Amino acid sequence: MSNKKWVRVLQHGELPEGRVTSVTCGLKTLCLTHHAGAYGALDNHCPHQGGPLGEGTIENGLLRCPWHGWDYDPITGKAPGFDDGVDTFEMETREDGIYVCIPQEAEHERTVSDVMMETLVAWGVKHVWGMVGHSNLGLAEAVRQQERADNISYYGIRHEGAASFAASAYGKLTGRPAACLAIAGPGATNLLTGLWDAHVDRSPTIALTGQVDTQVLGPGAFQEVDLNGAFGRVAVWSQTVLPGSRHAELAILAAKNAILERGVSHLIFPDEVQTIPAARADAPPSGPGGRLADRRVRPARAIIQAAAERVARAGRPVIVVGHGARFHMEQVISLAERLEAPVLTTFKAKGQISDTHPLAGGVLGRSGTPVASWVMNESDLLIVIGASFSNHTGIASKIDTIQIDFEPMALGRFHAVSLPVLGEIGESLADLAAELDKSHADHEPTSDQRRDLAKRHALWQTEKARRRSDDQSSGLSSSHVFDVLSRLVPADAIIPVDVGNNTYSFGRYFECREQTVLMSGYLGSIGFSLPAAMGAWAATQESDTPFAGRKVVSISGDGGFGQYMGEFTTLVKYNMNITHILLNNSELGKISKEQRSGEWAVWETDLVNPSFAKYAHLCGAMGIHVEEPRALEKAVRAALEHDGPSLVEIRTNALLV
Repeated sequence: MSNKKWVRVLQHGELPEGRVTSVTCGLKTLCLTHHAGAYGALDNHCPHQGGPLGEGTIENGLLRCPWHGWDYDPITGKAPGFDDGVDTFEMETREDGIYVCIPQEAEHERTVSDVMMETLVAWGVKHVWGMVGHSNLGLAEAVRQQERADNISYYGIRHEGAASFAASAYGKLTGRPAACLAIAGPGATNLLTGLWDAHVDRSPTIALTGQVDTQVLGPGAFQEVDLNGAFGRVAVWSQTVLPGSRHAELAILAAKNAILERGVSHLIFPDEVQTIPAARADAPPSGPGGRLADRRVRPARAIIQAAAERVARAGRPVIVVGHGARFHMEQVISLAERLEAPVLTTFKAKGQISDTHPLAGGVLGRSGTPVASWVMNESDLLIVIGASFSNHTGIASKIDTIQIDFEPMALGRFHAVSLPVLGEIGESLADLAAELDKSHADHEPTSDQRRDLAKRHALWQTEKARRRSDDQSSGLSSSHVFDVLSRLVPADAIIPVDVGNNTYSFGRYFECREQTVLMSGYLGSIGFSLPAAMGAWAATQESDTPFAGRKVVSISGDGGFGQYMGEFTTLVKYNMNITHILLNNSELGKISKEQRSGEWAVWETDLVNPSFAKYAHLCGAMGIHVEEPRALEKAVRAALEHDGPSLVEIRTNALLV
């Protein structure tokens, strides 16, 4: 079989005399010339700096490289007066066009990047969000090979920050790492905000960044940034991939650190290292077998006994759960039902217990309800599980407190607690239940907290109904918007929310059933929700997970949506079935509120917006604009039923939050 093939590259008359063009045949790009009545086919790369000869010009009978002005014969490829030149390819003029003879494409040669991507796949990485560019092309090819093998899904985004937010949200939702990909320099630094979100919220995430060639590291090459320095404390582990590295082992360490440290791992790929043949790499890829220990660490027996004694003495115990308890809510609710104890959540943990549960007390803190704050203030014991004690949550320090967490530094982070319990949350709760069964089986609560909780909920429902009637001609009230969403959003939806007044209102008014809520917790980054929706949607495409087939409904204000509105085209490109609810009040309403509260002038918080509904339509999605209260329910229903990306833009009043 011939190792060459003839390919038609031009129609007759397509390339005028004296002109040059480039054409790609498979993976091979050629420079085609037409000079003195003859056609030439040259390798498109100038042998000196790789300049694209197809972008050059024929001057005085010679083809001039557009990058540094070197001249070649446009037909023979020779450099007059010198001993070098450009490879040429045989051409033929046939009846139906101009043909060139090119080599058959060689089999893909496995590279260092292939070894490392195969290893990440073996460790469970299923998704990559990123932007392909000049300093990560070898790595991008390895990602493409894994996608071709159906081992990974790749999503090309419009801004690298969206890639890191998507990966962070995926990690928060699933507890498993995904990856984000960027070039050297600005591409890598654009990842940082989303990676800080992953870092502070303990989301396993892997960052893959290109880098300039190792031979020019240091002097200040184009787009050179000290990436180990730039990523600094955001990465729990960061390593540059070098020619002599143990490449599979580096990928293993990246995955292992992301999983065990619940944070960001960072691999830096210098340009020329990415394509080193795998024959020069080290051991073959391997998965986590034998590399991860059982992490179900149990607390000390004496500590559990002390916790059980405190619980047994309490007359009005209350449980406060944070995001860290999200994978153990069955045990949390079992304990609450045994103790007849209300369950309050931090804002980041909203939805971890259904608001329909008779012991659900709602969100505590600035984004919460008066029900939760009343319940906490009446308590004589707080059992705080997987929560960070953020000042936005406002967990009272004066109340006797048992704190359970798997992270040693989280225990007593901001103030001393009565009893810190170090252990995995599931194991700690199981041991506490067993100890209560053994030593305090006959304990009964001293007050009927269910009845008190029901009374507080009734008062709050009455107040919310009053606020729903506050709609004005200048926009709908948040209470009205989230009442409709509470009724219409599917009970098992995944809901990424943004930062701003829309977020506070969501925490206060939206009533969760079985929905899962995602947010930028400790970082509180505006713009989070739409990229996070992409990360959540990827999880819904995994048929073997509890997220399969679930609807994704993201919520933001106009300020947050404007940060990453270009990603709406990404939703369209990959036909992501995401509904975005956009509360448009034409200002940064939360900041205006803070300026008023601090007795500052309201300044530079107004926004000039397009019609976001029309924008969604221009992107190829469904877009609906809502001005009137009576139109809201119909619009939301239509958007939720739409098969593909949809957006509902709701005119809201910044003062009615």
